[in-house]
Amino acid sequence: QVQLVESGGGLVQAGGSLRLSCAASGLAFSMYSMGWFRQAPGKEREFVAAITSNGGSTSYSDSVKGRFTISRDNAKATVYLQMNNLKPEETAVYYCAANPNTRSTDRHSAIYNHWGQGTQVTVSS
Repeated sequence: QVQLVESGGGLVQAGGSLRLSCAASGLAFSMYSMGWFRQAPGKEREFVAAITSNGGSTSYSDSVKGRFTISRDNAKATVYLQMNNLKPEETAVYYCAANPNTRSTDRHSAIYNHWGQGTQVTVSS
């Protein structure tokens, strides 16, 4: 019954911006911390950003800090990732994931117990 559905991916020029959304259903969204991860071809899945269940705390990978912003709207059961000044090396499938620890911004993918199907982000040079 749990579904996380990402949207907002696509093709963008280097230096451009995209806003990803992840709509959740089948779970008590406000009781989950949420994270974004990405996986480029031939590379391991890596942590991007996380946010606690009430939005009070956030965490970012050093590589995206200052350019990306994670946010959430619990009334809409949706978490967002605003990505600015995108770089070609950030081409990847971006995934959202749910963490049942309400106050965690954990960076380890094993902690997250629900995952979306991913949305492709392609940054051209």
